[in-house]
Amino acid sequence: MASVTLSNLRKAYGDNLVVKQFDLEVADGEFLVLLGGSGCGKSTVLRMIAGLETVTDGQIHIGERVVNDLEPGERDIAFVFQNYALYPHMNVRRNMEFCLENQRLPRAEIVSRVEDAARIVHLEPLLDRLPAQLSGGQRQRVAIGRAIVRRSKVLLMDEPLSNLDAKLRSEMRSEIARIQEELGITTVYVTHDQVEAMTMADRIVVIHDGLIQQLGAPMDVFRRPVNRFVAGFIGSPSMNFVDVELAEGGGGWRARAEGVDVPLPERWTRRLEGYRGKPLVLGFRPQAVAAAGADDAMFTGPVQVVEPYGTETYIKVLLGEEPATGRLEPDDQPVKGEPFGLSVSPEDLFFFDPETDAAIY
Repeated sequence: MASVTLSNLRKAYGDNLVVKQFDLEVADGEFLVLLGGSGCGKSTVLRMIAGLETVTDGQIHIGERVVNDLEPGERDIAFVFQNYALYPHMNVRRNMEFCLENQRLPRAEIVSRVEDAARIVHLEPLLDRLPAQLSGGQRQRVAIGRAIVRRSKVLLMDEPLSNLDAKLRSEMRSEIARIQEELGITTVYVTHDQVEAMTMADRIVVIHDGLIQQLGAPMDVFRRPVNRFVAGFIGSPSMNFVDVELAEGGGGWRARAEGVDVPLPERWTRRLEGYRGKPLVLGFRPQAVAAAGADDAMFTGPVQVVEPYGTETYIKVLLGEEPATGRLEPDDQPVKGEPFGLSVSPEDLFFFDPETDAAIY
């Protein structure tokens, strides 16, 4: 296996700079996820690593080699595409054998490698079927099997689950994580789905507008987002944001806006000293709220939406002109159109500078 190092990496199409500055090291054997919305540059980074896109500036190392000028077949990488890219006229076995035959490997080694890969991705009963005879999840396993049969140093995966339904995506997340752990192969995985990133990655790289916003372990990024973009992108449903001002009242300082009256403990007052009387952005996650009576409510407004899921209920409460989402216990009974109160523990509050969007800690 091998590490992957990106140094001062940039990519431009004419005057359009889509990857603006990328410095990143993927450790040997690591499962790293590039996470971001459409057009952020994440797939372009992956394709530059693979050699499918030229590099405008910077260097790519795979192991000790600079691979900028190497063809994709010379980089010792395997690539799993979003659309599987299987040969429709070849059965599963032939799809997996084909790349090995092009490498002119001995027949016995080809058979052995295909059998090993089929075992790892649970395809042994399906080796004689054509892609058209397989389900979406099975076709995805074939694409992964065809990649790992090469025994490359690095595995690259570009939105491999986006064509599957929700149930299959959940199953394949577990399968891909299991396969990567079993092989110990260095893996760079691209997705826009933060659930995939949170459940599969050793580390997440959150990307926006061609720049790395934050790099870290999934729970570190979730618990301590560095800015408002990361805070809103990580977590489902996404974090609520409310424009507030700090004001003195009730024996201490409070964050206030229409429908918002949040008492702040002393530690928050110290951190926010420079924002007294100035605009500030308060954030809180839907999962952190609890139903509250009139005397204890921090957020109060008419209920716009009630979505019962059996084990939990999600609601949207209108705070001024902006809705805020909260997750409640199934026994809570909000009534659409009626005022409803929510509270949040001080440990679950986030604050952001309204000019820079940087988190305040």
